[in-house]
Amino acid sequence: MIELDNTTTLEVQESFLNKIAQHLSDKDIELLITSNSEIQKINLTHRNIDKSTDVLSFPYEAMPMSPLGSIVISADYVQKGAKEFAHEESDELALLFIHGLLHILGYDHEVDNGEMRAKEKELIEYFHLPSSLIIRTEG
Repeated sequence: MIELDNTTTLEVQESFLNKIAQHLSDKDIELLITSNSEIQKINLTHRNIDKSTDVLSFPYEAMPMSPLGSIVISADYVQKGAKEFAHEESDELALLFIHGLLHILGYDHEVDNGEMRAKEKELIEYFHLPSSLIIRTEG
């Protein structure tokens, strides 16, 4: 189950994101939808990187009753990506959620041999998301 905190006007199809989350884990996930300026502050505090980004993931320690982790997504990046790749904002949000969730689950596209990208493609197809999202994951 997703615990959603949306501090923006971005419309969130929480039931769809819950389907994605439940497909990959039975643990709760905290999801914060925020602005570029807020995600930049979070990025600086937790990663010492002073710039905005599309999605941040924070896995929690494996404890029986704790949530799986937290995902922070920039609504500004959702809107920008949807426009750039000509698909719906809800689809872009789903892609960023999938990306963040896979990071929480231990995938890391910066060091793996394409496993995370392959899993993203698999999930995009499984949830019937637009193929334009697959191009995004290959970039």
